[in-house]
This record gives sequence, C-alpha cells and structure tokens, in this order.
Amino acid sequence: MAITVGCFALVDPFSTLDHQLDRIRDWGFHHADVTDTSDGAVLGNHFGFSAVASLDANPHDLRRLFADRGLTITSFCAHADLLDPAAPWRYGTSEVIKAVRSAAAIGVEHVVTTDGEPVTPFGRGLSREESVFSVLEKLHEPLRVAEDHGVTILLEPHGPCTGDPDVVEEILERAASSALALNLDTGNAWLGGADPVEYVRRFGSLVRHVHWKDLGAEWEERRGQVFGCGMSTTPLGEGLVDVRGVFEALVGAGFDGATTLEIAGDDNVLASASFLEELGAVR
Repeated sequence: MAITVGCFALVDPFSTLDHQLDRIRDWGFHHADVTDTSDGAVLGNHFGFSAVASLDANPHDLRRLFADRGLTITSFCAHADLLDPAAPWRYGTSEVIKAVRSAAAIGVEHVVTTDGEPVTPFGRGLSREESVFSVLEKLHEPLRVAEDHGVTILLEPHGPCTGDPDVVEEILERAASSALALNLDTGNAWLGGADPVEYVRRFGSLVRHVHWKDLGAEWEERRGQVFGCGMSTTPLGEGLVDVRGVFEALVGAGFDGATTLEIAGDDNVLASASFLEELGAVR
C-alpha cells in the first residue's frame, strides 16, 4: 500500500464535473473526490456552469463518470452547516445521510463533513458546550446510517469546533461511533490555529483521508480568526504549512490511504503533486 495523491474535483470554475474529471485525468491522476454535492435538481449542471453532483441522482452514473476516465472516487464531500439552526435550505443532517447512502451504493468508504463557520446570530452565539451538542445532535442519525452502511464519516477542520483539536477529541469521545473518524485539511488546520503535524501525531490512525493545502504569507494575519478556505494557489512546500512534516507524521502513523490536492492553477497542481511524489506518494 502507499499514500496516493489525487485531485479535488473543482479545478476550473464555472465548468461541469465531466470537464473537471477530464482535466484531472489529463494531469495523470487516478483519484479524485466527489467535491461539490447537493440534493435535488441542479440547474447549473443542465446549463453547463457547475460541477455539483446531486445526492438524489443515481450514484452509479457518478461512478461511471469517474471510471470512464480511469478515476477512482476517494470520498464524497458533504460539508455541512452544523452550528446554525436546521432549515430546509441549510445543508445538514439530511444531506449527509444522502451522501452516506450514495457512497455506500458505489463502494466509496468515506464521506467528509464539517461544522462550518456559523452565519446566523444563533450559531455565532453558541457556547462551546452548546456547539459540541449541536454537532453531536446533527450527526447522530448520519452516524447510525453510516454504521449500518459500512461508511465512515470524516470530520474535517473547517469551523470553530473542528478547528480546535481539543473539541474534536471531545466530539469523537462523546459520539462513540465506529463510523466517525477524521479528514485532515492541512491548510485549514493551520489556518484555524492548530499544528497539522501535531494533529496527525495526536489522532494517529483516526486520520483516514487528507486534503492538501499550503498557504502563503498573506494568510498569516488571519490565522486563528478564520477556520477554513477553499482552493489554494500556493504550491505545496512553498508556503507556511509544514507539508513535509505532515507527510512524515502520516507515514509514522501508518497512514496508507487516499489524499487529494486542494490546489488551483495548472502549474501549482503539478508542482504540488511532484512535491508529494518526491516524499513517497504515488498518483
């Protein structure tokens, strides 16, 4: 086994998913996430300017879309809003459950989710104890479904709870579910104020998937104030995140799973892949 490096399937804005996958294949990758998901109909897909995978579609069509290009799906991304009040227009418990069922139907082991930074006064006013309860309550049923379907839900640092390793540990302990583990986003962990190398050392085998990001000096003044960002334009190894240290810590923890690049720009993607390959990863 080896650490594989693939691509986050959102490399070109305002482009369809098949376009994203063609680009990833042409770069020589063999693995990619299902990056952007939503339930219901997706108007942007019909008119050719979005790469959203509908959670209500036939998941086997999605599997074929990847397989026709020689790509393996490493995870379904189902980044939820777990701290704001539940509402039909807010991505949460229902969508995570749909992602779990879709993943299970086509043999994808991991569904990645997170708490997200709250956008409502209600969410922003939660205490730490209330925030932990909100995350646990909204993930309770998805975890039960995941256990029955043989899927693991992975929490990613991308919010005030998941960005704090102490809170992550509390959530893991209180959830007490065999279907809950972690996706490390190297850039988000660093941006939230954590040390991603220590994150790997602390949680060890609970890290089941990795999103690679490095961040430039322009982010330093915002560290500890925001908990996540999208794609980075800084090639791995050229920013402030100790990517080499994270890779070595993963090897030390016995990690041999899938990782994907959250990097934008052709040259940046290819340079980042080469950096990881020099450390021992394979495409």
